[in-house]
Formats: sequence, C-alpha cells, structure tokens
Amino acid sequence: MISTPRKRTTALLVAGPALAAMVLAGCSGTTGATGTGAAGGGAPVANGTAAVSVSVKNVDGKDQCVPDFTSAPAGPVTFNISNKDASGVSEVELLSDKRILGERENVIPGLKPVSFTVTLSGGSYQLYCPGAGTEYTPFTVTGNSTAAASNGTTDLLAAGTAGYGGYVSGQVASLVEAVAALKTAVDSGDVTASQKAYAAARPFYERIEPVAESFPELDPALDLRIADVEPGAEWTGFHPLERDLFETKAITDSTKALAAGLVENVGKLQKETTGLQYKAEELANGASGLLEEVQSSKITGEEEAYSKLDLLDFGANVEGSQQAFEYLKPALVVIDADLVKTISAQFDTVTAALEDYKDANAIGGWKPYTEELKASDATKLTQLIQSLQDPLSKIAAKVAAV
Repeated sequence: MISTPRKRTTALLVAGPALAAMVLAGCSGTTGATGTGAAGGGAPVANGTAAVSVSVKNVDGKDQCVPDFTSAPAGPVTFNISNKDASGVSEVELLSDKRILGERENVIPGLKPVSFTVTLSGGSYQLYCPGAGTEYTPFTVTGNSTAAASNGTTDLLAAGTAGYGGYVSGQVASLVEAVAALKTAVDSGDVTASQKAYAAARPFYERIEPVAESFPELDPALDLRIADVEPGAEWTGFHPLERDLFETKAITDSTKALAAGLVENVGKLQKETTGLQYKAEELANGASGLLEEVQSSKITGEEEAYSKLDLLDFGANVEGSQQAFEYLKPALVVIDADLVKTISAQFDTVTAALEDYKDANAIGGWKPYTEELKASDATKLTQLIQSLQDPLSKIAAKVAAV
C-alpha cells in the first residue's frame, strides 16, 4: 500500500451513521494566531452557515495555512481559502480520522479565493495543508448539529442524495465488470484488446472519482500517477497498467499482477461504498471538484500520459459532475431557480463543445490528447470548464444552509 498519499481533487465525504461520533486523535501544533470566537462560540454564523477564512501565506520564511478561527459551531461551515504568497502550498483539506471531508487544490498565489462547505457534528478535526511549515492545525466543532425540520426542500434533497447513492453503486458495479474484462484481456496477452478494455473501464471510475478519493489509502492504490508515488513505494492501479499497454506495449507477468491487483482493489471500493449515505453539500462539492480535476490533470495531459486518453476522462468527469448536479436540481430549483438555469445552460454549452473531440474510430471514442491538440486547445478548454465551475461552486453553501 502506498503510504501517506496525497491526491488531486476535492473529495466527496462519504457519511456513515457513526460519523457524528468521530473524534480525531492527537494533532500537531497550530500554524499561527487564530481565534475561537466570542464565548468560545467559534466562527461567526450568517444565514445558517459558519464562515472560516484560511489564509495561505509565507510567515517568517515558512509557508503556512492560518485560519482566522480554529473553532465553529456544529452545522454547515464554509472554508474560504486564499493564497497570498505561499508557493510551496497549493492544497487545503479538512480531515476527520484520516477521512477527507472537504478539499480544495490548485490554491495558487494570485488566483481568486476558493471555498468548500461541509456540515460538521461536534468533535475534533484537522485542517491539513501539505507542504506547510506546520501541516496540521486542530479544528474544533462545538455542540451538535440540529437536524433540519422536514419540509419540501429537505425532502427533495434527501431524495436527491439517495438517488445519487444508487448512481454511485451502479457505476461501481460497472467498474467491477470492466476491470474483470480488462484482467481477462491482459491475461490473454492481447495488447490491443487490453488497450480497448482499459479505455472501457476508465469512465466508470472517473465519473465517481470524488467518492473514491474520500478513501485516502484505497484511491491512490487505484489511480496514482507516477509523479505522485513516494520513493520506495509500490506503484499500483490503472496507470502502471496504462504504461505497459500503451508505452511499452508488452504484457509481462508484472502486467498481469497489476491487473489482478486492480480487480482486488476495485472490489474493496465496492465493499466500502455499499450502503453509504451522502449529504447534499457533499454532492455539490463533488460536482465542483470533478471540474477542478479536469483543469488540474486532464487539460494538462498529466492523467493519461501514456495512452493520451485524457479527453475520455475529461468527458467522464463532466458527466459525473452533471449527475451530482441533476440529483440536487429539484431542490435547487426551489432554493435558487436562476442559478439552476445558469448552470444547466452552461452544462449544455460544455457538452456541445465536447462533441467536437469525439472520434468513433479512436480507442475510447475520443481524439488522442496529443501535444499538438493540447497546445492548440488547452486554453479554450480551460475557459470552457471555468465558466461552468464558477456558478457550480456556489451550490454547496446553498444546500448546506437548508
């Protein structure tokens, strides 16, 4: 197993029944002067949501993450993150017992502030900033969140999260079948058949990537890129298989072992995700995070470096993002109908634009994302996704406040 993995996109918290009782074990020191709020009440609450500002900056020669509050009352909490001048820190996460509850990456100096919203029960958590002088800052949530009174909107949200759970289960079940077919092709020694099976499996994973990423040990075992593998750690999952099939174009005993390991770990993913429950803001964070994933690794060509199937993953990320949004949409129409119209129209724009990149004759049905295509279209694709992510990023705070 790869140790202390750090991955890329906003993780979608999977909320089990015992989550409210989770208490994080010992933490290291704080990153700087912070507040707890009047009378220990923590971060201020407006419109039902507490707000914490996290400033990523250089303090006395060390990059640090400095929250203005290290405490908040139970309920929805929005973490607003900005990077002033810390070049060594680009990611902020909220953890509970090693589970990633919320995360923003690509927090680069000079870019506009970003945020994520999560609903928290009383207990101890950590703000984690990889690369900071002090990486872990204790964060305390006081009291207990009060369950929202049942009304039409909360009922719609509950139906949406339940429906999304079924969607995830379906995608994981299809992934189980797809990686089994991939293993069969690899075991046969047929490189071409294995390449096609690899491409057929990838979308099922990419559509639900934030769910998988909420398991911080399992996800790297499935989807870690070579640049993220720590020295001395074993590289497993899709991408060493991708290297063998598309760059080396040779199937060895090691390749077969990788395929067998992939089947085993996808089986673990199915076990972990069976029966899980989701919160509305988790769907919203995941929808936005999938688009962030597009910008951080698909548009750059880092994800499928050997196969050049980045556009296949790109399309699957967009599909997964739209599904999370669609399950929330009945409630969102009640909460902010104008925002729903904006997001829906932008999804239509993105989907139409992506049609130009499909190729029925190519492996996976998408054009290879060559260096030439990246040079000519990366900026256009970035702008296309950003115009969708901007309004989509607003829905987490809206549904969390219901």
